[in-house]
Amino acid sequence: MRLSVLDQSTVVTGRSPAQSIRESLDLARHCEALGYHRYWLAEHHNSAAVAGAAPEVLMAAIAATTRRIRVGSAGIMLPHYSALKVAEQFRVLEAIAPGRIDMGLGRAPGSDGMTAHALNPNAATAAEHFPAQVRDLLNWVGGTALVEGHPFRDIIAQPAGPGAPEAWILGSSDYGAQVAAHFGLPYCFAHFITDGHGAAEAIALYRELYRPSARHAAPYVSVCVWALASDSEAEAERLFTSRALWRLYRDRGSFVATPSPEEAALHAWAPAEQARAETLRRRAVIGTGAAVVARLDALARTLGADEIAVLSTPHDAAARQRSYALMAAAAGLGTEQVAAAAE
Repeated sequence: MRLSVLDQSTVVTGRSPAQSIRESLDLARHCEALGYHRYWLAEHHNSAAVAGAAPEVLMAAIAATTRRIRVGSAGIMLPHYSALKVAEQFRVLEAIAPGRIDMGLGRAPGSDGMTAHALNPNAATAAEHFPAQVRDLLNWVGGTALVEGHPFRDIIAQPAGPGAPEAWILGSSDYGAQVAAHFGLPYCFAHFITDGHGAAEAIALYRELYRPSARHAAPYVSVCVWALASDSEAEAERLFTSRALWRLYRDRGSFVATPSPEEAALHAWAPAEQARAETLRRRAVIGTGAAVVARLDALARTLGADEIAVLSTPHDAAARQRSYALMAAAAGLGTEQVAAAAE
């Protein structure tokens, strides 16, 4: 099973959002040494929960300080932007790290309605044009001409040159699956957003409707899952309390910094909250490295996924690096650094 990483630059209590960005730079180098295939950065705006507001900027820093791992966006929320500007950004990224750039695209706002309007005053209607934006972006970033009669047909996205980023479509419903299938692009389902609801249906639809493209003769599926590995089941359970409390806040529409396990222990859990936390615990992919990888492998087999991208967000930065090290070791990613990091 191919393993990759999703990083939101999660904000936690007791440390600044700027520190979250610096921790992302450290984690990317750590995960490259461990043998992970991709390192993807999320895009969110006006959120106290995540600091990753500009994945293309963070991608440039990571691409310039790594050598092997693929670096990508998960994703660029395209309705906020001009397709030409995104093409230029990713042409620059491709020049920085040729053959290692993934351009993951999404339609969701990654924010509230007012913030979406601030990013693009035409936000209310921009999402309706997502497929056309994808079409134009693929042409510009790939160095091919736009459709006949397009008003911007003579514009070339710079810097021109051989090679192009690998485009992906991201989603948490069957809409993205249909767009990915139409353009013959790899598809990533956001399991961590939906707790898996709709994943099987979206992936099946994607495979059914897939139209081969010049770059991708066959469909390719990744599933992004929240998971946490620790040295013992008990420690994983303790670290998970942060996630459970954060999810309770999120379910109420409050996006806050991730609390520590100590803060979660001091929380006055109401009976309904305890029941919700227990449900979250039963569904969560947590435990020792071997247990987590076994569940991820089973999920990939069930959904027919070619790849799993893991989002792991314990409060402590060292615990986060440890989580990825334990999963890499259990998955046998095959580098000498994996064994050293897991000792």
